[in-house]
Amino acid sequence: MIPRYLISFNTDTLPSVECDVLVAGSGVAGLSTALWLSRFCRVVLATKSGLQVSTTRVAQGGIAAVMDEHDSKESHVEDTLVAGAGLCDPEATAVLVDEGPDRVRELLEEYHADFDTTDGTLDLAREGGHSRARVVHAKGDATGLEVENALGRALLRDQRVHVMEHAFVVDLLLADGTCRGALLADRENSTLLTVWSRATVLASGGMGEVYLVTTNPPVCTGDGPAMAFRAGARVSDVEFVQFHPTALHIPEEPKFLISEAIRGEGALLVDVEGQRVMEGVHPLAELAPRDIVVARMVEVMREQQVNHLYLDVRHLDPERIRRRFPTIFEHCLEAGINITRQRIPVSPAAHYMSGGVVTDQWGQSDIPGLYACGEVACTGVHGANRLASNSLLEGLVFARRIASHVEDTLPGSPTTPGPPLSFSRRSVEPRVAEELLRGNLREVMLDNVGMVRSERSLKEARDFLAENADLLDTEYLDVDGMELKNMYMMSCLIASSALMREESRGCHRRRDFPETDEWNWRRHIDSRMAEGRVEVSTRPQPSRPPWELKVPASREE
Repeated sequence: MIPRYLISFNTDTLPSVECDVLVAGSGVAGLSTALWLSRFCRVVLATKSGLQVSTTRVAQGGIAAVMDEHDSKESHVEDTLVAGAGLCDPEATAVLVDEGPDRVRELLEEYHADFDTTDGTLDLAREGGHSRARVVHAKGDATGLEVENALGRALLRDQRVHVMEHAFVVDLLLADGTCRGALLADRENSTLLTVWSRATVLASGGMGEVYLVTTNPPVCTGDGPAMAFRAGARVSDVEFVQFHPTALHIPEEPKFLISEAIRGEGALLVDVEGQRVMEGVHPLAELAPRDIVVARMVEVMREQQVNHLYLDVRHLDPERIRRRFPTIFEHCLEAGINITRQRIPVSPAAHYMSGGVVTDQWGQSDIPGLYACGEVACTGVHGANRLASNSLLEGLVFARRIASHVEDTLPGSPTTPGPPLSFSRRSVEPRVAEELLRGNLREVMLDNVGMVRSERSLKEARDFLAENADLLDTEYLDVDGMELKNMYMMSCLIASSALMREESRGCHRRRDFPETDEWNWRRHIDSRMAEGRVEVSTRPQPSRPPWELKVPASREE
């Protein structure tokens, strides 16, 4: 049995805060949503660390949007669908692409984001999977930082948003099946409190910390989808964990990202001997979708028995590289690598969760009053593999749509406290030290549920998780322990979905099922909790006529 809550509590005895909408998370999705909502209601924005700690800040590439008259929305949609390997929702993708340019213009005109320009025109870059240059960027390779700073400045001027830093959202509170707010842990004062709201938006980011090697900051522990799952919402497509192909291969944590925009400028992916590894593998070579690049890198590294490859920019104009990628240049230089003279050692690292809390095109989850935005959500726009630079775009587009829906549907009556809620458990003593178990879990996930999987490796992960199931009945009073339980829950869902999906598609690669099975597996795997148990179902993603599907040959034993 999976406990409904992480910790014992009684709302009658806890201090409480009331607001119209609670927003959990301070990346682009959370900030954007809070700013749109504040135009007509009172907002509490809770973030479990400082306001400026998120994956948005380290997003280097940019925002993909059709801003050039020579580009087309049809092309952007097609590129997204191709990268998503058959599991993108075409209608949601059309919404993303259609509304994206307006959201970029708002960043420019309303929030004064300082995007890079050439002769007064946006300087657009090309990244992997894109057929055209359409990626808006800032300060060369610091787009996420610029976007977050622009939104953050506006937020600090907004009197209708109350920011709660170091406030960990523990669990969602429901009454009569409707989300009425959440239980929060005040990390600075070591206290619990209740935030009652008429709507709640999860924008808490991804779960890269589940893996030992990741580009995500340590706060990315899968809290949003885990708490939504415990509350009864559907979580889908979590087996599609995107590994970024080019993280800097040096001892540091989290791994520093080498933006694929550098490949858009002409960087080559080479092996130890300097031979290109993507030539002839895909028509776009180094700019192939990420899942294809990662799969090829894994293949080459296994063949050559090495743990990294290289990016080579030495043939490009040094001054152009320094000017276009100042953050990457300086970080590598601090590590003793002058990228204009030396090759950059790179290897894949866990980067992005393509799935998450299932929502409709207005960001609504299955639970009335609960919305999800950004990486925590599964809107259908990423499918089995996110297209580069569609993530910041998704946060911006669906934040606006969530605010629009809340404005149309929020009850006119003032916020009132929900009915008394309580939970108590018989706590089990942890068998393994919390820090050690966290490290072991991350190592098992990387080794067995990482870039390339098999029935054997996934069952080994399943056995490890089963052996440590007592973790769910252990009551941790500290946030680190609660994070560990969220990581464990997400690891269970990822591993079980990966074992169930007997094919290779997008980010999900199986050695024992190397082909894509369009006949049986053009489907999403949905998981939800009911009465303490996991219920799993599948649903088709129709996007191609049945006569185009091929019945796969039976697998050779």
